[in-house]
Amino acid sequence: MTPKRLTIAAAAAIVVVVLVVGLLQIGGSASTPPSTLTLAQMRTRVAGSPPPLEALHAQANELLGGGLTALRARLASLRGTPIVINKWASWCEACRAEFGIFQRVSVSRGHTVAFIGIDSGESSRADALAFLRSFPVSYPSYYDHSEQMGTAITDSTFTPVTVFYNRHGALFIHQGPYPSVAKLERDVARYALEA
Repeated sequence: MTPKRLTIAAAAAIVVVVLVVGLLQIGGSASTPPSTLTLAQMRTRVAGSPPPLEALHAQANELLGGGLTALRARLASLRGTPIVINKWASWCEACRAEFGIFQRVSVSRGHTVAFIGIDSGESSRADALAFLRSFPVSYPSYYDHSEQMGTAITDSTFTPVTVFYNRHGALFIHQGPYPSVAKLERDVARYALEA
């Protein structure tokens, strides 16, 4: 083979490797299917939570209004409780890919950690509600058509973004989707549950 053909062959091999790795990563990030739990089953599993968390569970899968004022009032009522806030939108493919992960972790940690969603930049409430019917979660989301709330809470215009508050109010922001239940569980333990 001539040096030019070797260079072309090497470049082609690199392209193939990059494509394969990329496809594996895409497949890996979307490999967590939605929870098979119904909304009723989720509520049963988180029953008996402390009162501030029980109030969240009572609004499971609802899309709440009230804007930033309502969300800040909710956060104030949860002071001293570890909190995880996930900013999502039904049109966001990365958000859709990680929703099954949030379904599982919010149920497994629902007795000790408050989960809240922010549906940010959604074109209509109907789109968000249709998505939530297909992918129920054990916590409510706040509707944020203007993206003002999502940007104020997450300090980011991107989606998805996850914010963690520990018991003392210390904050950690994770940009981008979660690829697995294990990764979200680790971050909940590290950023929300550590003192």
